Amino acid sequence: MKNKESTKNLLASLIAIIIGLLIGFVIILIANPSQALKAMGILMSGGFYKGLRSTGQVLYSAIPIMMTGLSVAFAFKCGNFNIGTTGQYTVGGFVALLLSNTLYGSVPDSVLWIICLVAAGLAGALWAFIPGLLKAYRNVNIVISGIMFNYIGMLLVIEGVKAFIYDAAGARSEVSAISLPKFGLDKIFRGSDVNGGIIIAIALCVLAYIILNKTTFGYELKACGYNPDASKYAGMSEKKIVIISMLIAGFFSGIGGGLVYIAGTGRAFTTAEVLLPEGFNGIPVALLGMNSPLGCILAALFVSYINVGGNYMQACNIPVEIIDVISAVIIYFSSFALMIKLYLERYHKTKSNQIKNEKGGQE
Repeated sequence: MKNKESTKNLLASLIAIIIGLLIGFVIILIANPSQALKAMGILMSGGFYKGLRSTGQVLYSAIPIMMTGLSVAFAFKCGNFNIGTTGQYTVGGFVALLLSNTLYGSVPDSVLWIICLVAAGLAGALWAFIPGLLKAYRNVNIVISGIMFNYIGMLLVIEGVKAFIYDAAGARSEVSAISLPKFGLDKIFRGSDVNGGIIIAIALCVLAYIILNKTTFGYELKACGYNPDASKYAGMSEKKIVIISMLIAGFFSGIGGGLVYIAGTGRAFTTAEVLLPEGFNGIPVALLGMNSPLGCILAALFVSYINVGGNYMQACNIPVEIIDVISAVIIYFSSFALMIKLYLERYHKTKSNQIKNEKGGQE
């Protein structure tokens, strides 16, 4: 039964990706017909276009969306739509960056990066805790509160940057004084920004899978998400499950922010009032991955692969705005995987009923 479900999930995701790629090709044809085939070839080979350097960039770019995708997927498995991932990601990244620069020199770097990541995760968990608490005890719509906390988090981080880590010369925050360990990946993917963050992100996805599918605690989380009334009848506390699931989801988002802002790549916060896109990009990653923690690994790598390939398409004289549209269209249609899965299930059910009816008529 599980094998059939996995096959349906994979088939649905592949069909969604193919549809997105075909529509992306149509857009390239409209933008630059003479270079369409060449541009599409670059897009498809983006992760290998410049050898292992490009592959390293795919791994690096996948880190934040893998974590925010995991956050969305984990919460969804527990019956919650965590659209507040952007706020959690932003707050987590800020806390990690602040600690890296404040404690630099007084704490060994080999320990400081761990402290920063744990603090980032806790900050993200705290930012998810309040919407979870409001839903559990006051039945406040978690989507509305999550969106509001995205903006509150963004504005507070801007003020925090100005107050504590502002770089007046660049009109932005200071960059991290430390960087994540490379774990030898820089020797393999030379010239790329990849670091140990990808290993941490994949490990957390595996951990989330184990929690949800191999533990009693995970069973309670999913059971409450699928059927709150039945779970309550079985003695489970719906309020507790809502809060705990949001805390864990927020922790993953916060870690994602920490992994990016202390990566050692010069990433900094600006003072512009703009929501960071990584949180929202986690939603199609979760949908493409069928809300499975392991699926989020593959989905994040695919989305990152498309984005890296899109950047190389500028060599075909395709404007960067068109490239953004193409990448967005492919990712958008990839998120239709769940709808395609439901269609396949309905088609299979109809086909099965027809076969049964035909057999019944013959008898």
